[in-house]
Amino acid sequence: MNSPALNSVPRGQTPPVHRTSLTTGFDFAALSRWPYPESPELQAHDAADLLLLDTAQAWWDAASRDDSGVPPVGVLEDRHGALTLPLLTAGHAVRIGQDALGQERSLDANVTTFRGSGALEDAGPLSRHGIDPDLVAGARMILLQLPRSLDALEQWAHLIAAHAHEDVLLLAGGRDKHMTPRQNTVLERHFGSVVPGRGRSKSRVITARGPRRGRPAPFPRTAEHEMPGLGPVTLAAHGATFGGTNLDPGTAFLLRSLESELQRGGLEWAGRKRAVDVGCGNGTIAVYLASQPAGMEALDGMEGVSVIATDQSADACASTRLTASLNGVQDRIEVRRDDALSTFPGASEDLLVLNPPFHAGNTVDTRVAVRLMAASARVLRPGGELWCVWNSHLMYRAELERLVGPTRQLARNRTFTVTVSTRR
Repeated sequence: MNSPALNSVPRGQTPPVHRTSLTTGFDFAALSRWPYPESPELQAHDAADLLLLDTAQAWWDAASRDDSGVPPVGVLEDRHGALTLPLLTAGHAVRIGQDALGQERSLDANVTTFRGSGALEDAGPLSRHGIDPDLVAGARMILLQLPRSLDALEQWAHLIAAHAHEDVLLLAGGRDKHMTPRQNTVLERHFGSVVPGRGRSKSRVITARGPRRGRPAPFPRTAEHEMPGLGPVTLAAHGATFGGTNLDPGTAFLLRSLESELQRGGLEWAGRKRAVDVGCGNGTIAVYLASQPAGMEALDGMEGVSVIATDQSADACASTRLTASLNGVQDRIEVRRDDALSTFPGASEDLLVLNPPFHAGNTVDTRVAVRLMAASARVLRPGGELWCVWNSHLMYRAELERLVGPTRQLARNRTFTVTVSTRR
């Protein structure tokens, strides 16, 4: 197979896109969403995946050929393998980078399934990378499922423009309802040509070419905030970190509520020396917990609570490490990339703190939070506590009672509710 010279199509133009063998010859229904929730109305692919693949094939079909060999296709944020596996079965070499560990686990499970079925016997090679220069170095084509976060798009666009081939073709796809002109604006800061394609099945692909080299890296960023009980704290964030450098309103309400209860004796550390921050984001809760006294006993020569800060996002983990270092509590915080506490033994922890997400990618899905609550119940020892904040309208208390145990309300306003659930 020869290498497409993708610059043979003039800038500002895109080839016509039709259904191709990349999508008509692949069994998308065989893809699983595991470890994410499964249900009949949820698929492991969408129309944007299909349009991205057909657009890539249209460029290859329209391009001139040379004899330098086919370079690997870079794929970012493939949620379950709906981009990667069709490319592999067509013989393409693929480099894959995913920020979320749950997405990595889902892709790996689907690769195992397809390999077991014999569908990957003549497949191209697959290599896994962080979302870093090695992923995109020298790449001529990159497929990207547009992220919900403009900051993530900014960081990844800069990475591609700085390190991919000078003739790189970035195909960024999404569902129309989740797309915005601001995504074009972000891409235009890093590419000389940004062309939105025609819509199909309520989806669209943006084609970006002509990388702008030499721009300063946009991340990590930092910001200072007043934190309840601690005073000024510096928060750091990489691009894909939920909430960026903001002090999340739900987290702020949780910390004010905890601070008030601790001061009046409604809560106590009761000799606990370790807490787990489930979904640490930029490290706000982890820093707060690490700054609390661990009773009267010293911890490794210092008084303070030891914290395991977990998040499935590689960027969130990097952000929490930087936040911990900037605030001088890095020796008390272990950062662990983890999906739904999968690395923790059952009945192993006394205290978990959770501000659960309610989105899966671009979709509002409360099952994401329920999954984390169930995981927390598994990991808590009998008598252990889950301190949780959630959007009041979601009314999670019944789920907490069912999954964890007796649940009491610490605070509530029109927006947020803070609860403490005790493991039966």
